[in-house]
Formats: sequence, structure tokens, C-alpha cells
Amino acid sequence: MSTAVDQKPFLRIANLTKKFGDFVALKSVSLDVYESEFICFLGPSGCGKTTLLRAIAGLDIQTSGSIEQNGDDISGLPPAKRDFGIVFQSYALFPNLTVFRNIAYGLENRKLGRKQTDTRVSELLDLVDLADQSDKYPAQLSGGQQQRVALARAIATSPGLLLLDEPLSALDAKVRVHLRTEIKDLQRRLGVTTIMVTHDQEEALTMADRIVVMNQGVIEQTGTPEEIYSEPATAFVADFIGTMNFVPGIVREVGSVKVSGAELTCDTGTFAPGQMVTVAIRPEDINAQDLSDGNNLIEADIRHLEFLGSFYRAELGGGVLANHPLHADFSINLVRRMNISVGSKMPVRFPPELIRLYADSEG
Repeated sequence: MSTAVDQKPFLRIANLTKKFGDFVALKSVSLDVYESEFICFLGPSGCGKTTLLRAIAGLDIQTSGSIEQNGDDISGLPPAKRDFGIVFQSYALFPNLTVFRNIAYGLENRKLGRKQTDTRVSELLDLVDLADQSDKYPAQLSGGQQQRVALARAIATSPGLLLLDEPLSALDAKVRVHLRTEIKDLQRRLGVTTIMVTHDQEEALTMADRIVVMNQGVIEQTGTPEEIYSEPATAFVADFIGTMNFVPGIVREVGSVKVSGAELTCDTGTFAPGQMVTVAIRPEDINAQDLSDGNNLIEADIRHLEFLGSFYRAELGGGVLANHPLHADFSINLVRRMNISVGSKMPVRFPPELIRLYADSEG
């Protein structure tokens, strides 16, 4: 989905700080979320992503800062007074209630009539493809089916906001891949503003409209999956999302950086000549085919080849790379066509536009 620059945020988080004793879990976090967006909070364990989600839900009230939803200040409201549905990692289904009654629970609490409740639950069972499982109990369902029940229960009351706390982490890989497609399709159909916490970068890249990368209680970067992957704002983001090569370098002059014994052309940005930097490039961006441009060519030894299904990951060393070996990803066809093997030498090119520089202290 796209958001207009002048669109009013559906959820506005301003200067949110959360302390647990002396530990600061969130440090003045600010974020705008727009209507119908699918947002992923992504980061390693302990980065603050779950704390931020729980603050939005009112389960852990912030120490300072404010939260507005649809123009209303909800900063101090208890969870029951907030307009959201939530799905936990553990599903939190009632084991003594059938699938039907689990989904109906929130509707019954809102004193919705029996007929309306039954109609709504039937609609939701169809929506999550569980109409034939309505009389079963949670223990009789697979993990994926239980997750669908939890989703149906969370959206039963048509909340303005759907919160998902690592909803797929307890499932096996194949079910996880299938369910993330189902969840995204469901979210698109309903148009419900959704925030999902995950530590899985693949989940975030495939599901999110925007990703919020968090580290040590702060937001490192917010952007579309393409922006986060292709234009990581910090070395942390570059390292956390995908695979990245990092080598130390020094800026020689504007538009040029020296790495080991090689001089590479690249955008040096605001870095001054003589400044130490961390030079970064993704393995798939190292080019072994189009070498017509003589800039940034380096002779490399193939030290190791790792077969990874659709491609080979090569370790490049020797020459100027002797002290700082790099990884490059080559397609199976390229490896066959060029007869690339361990011990062979080959020129590789580092496209200037795909090289990124970070402050030396970040590397």
C-alpha cells in the first residue's frame, strides 16, 4: 500500500520511553502508522519490539511519551478500553471451549445478540477456512489451525488495529511460509491496520508494507522492505537484514575509497578524505560477468564454494583480499559456464553504486 504524505496517521507514537527499574527498554521512540498499513517491528531479542507492541496495547504502560489512535489519546487507557485485537505467540486459546466458542468469546463479552454472534462467527470460520472444524477443541487442531482460530478471534469485533506478537514462531517452516501468505491476504481483504512483531527478516520482507528495524530500544530505520534491504541506513541494519560484506577502508578523496591495496570508486557522501570507514557490499552485488567497465576490478582467488540450492556462495581471497576475504553469490549457470572452482582465479567487479560506507565505529 502507499501512504500520502499529507495523510493523517491512524496511530501516532511520540517520544515513548519505557523503563524497567534502571533498564531503559524504549528510548524516546516516535513512529507514525497509517490506516490499512501492515507494519513489522523487526530486530534481535531484547531490542524493544515486544515492549513497544505491549505499550500500544496498554499491557505495559509507558514511563513517558504518548500514543494516539485515530486522533484519540489512549496513552493511559487500560487494554479493555483500547480498540485492538491481539494474537500472541502462544495463541492463548481457551482449551475448554470449542473453536466456535473461542471465536465468539469477544462478541459475547460485548453483549452481541446470539443470532448476530452466530452469524459473525460463521463468517469468520469461512474467512479462515475452518468451517468444518467449528465443534473441535484447540487440542484437536494443528498449530496452523490454532493460529487461524486466534486470528479469527482477534478480528471478530472488527478492531481498528490488529497486533501480532511473533504469531508464526511456534510453527514449522513449511506451515509458517503458508500462513504468512494467508495472514497478509487476510489483512489486505479486511484493510485492518496491522502491527506484527518478528525477529525473522524473511517474514518482515515478505509481509510488511513498512519495516521498523529496532536495536537497543531505539528505531534504527523505518522504510519499505526494498528500502531497508537496498539502502540500509546503518551498519546494524545492513548486517541484520540479509548478508553483507564489511571491510575496513579509508577515504582517499571525494568519490574514492582505499580497501587493502585496492582503490574503489564509490559515493563517499559526507566522509572526508583520510577518514576511516567501513566499506559494505552484498554478496549478490559482486559482479563476475559484466566486466566491460574497468573501474573497481579486483583479481580474486576462489577459496571456498558453498552450494546453497539456487546459487553458490564463494569465498574470495588472495591478492588485495588476502587479509579481508569476501563472500560473493554466483548463480549455478554462471559457475558452470565459467567453470568456477576452488583454487581458480577470476576478476570480479564492485559496482560503485552498490558500495555503501559507514562510520568506522559502526562496523
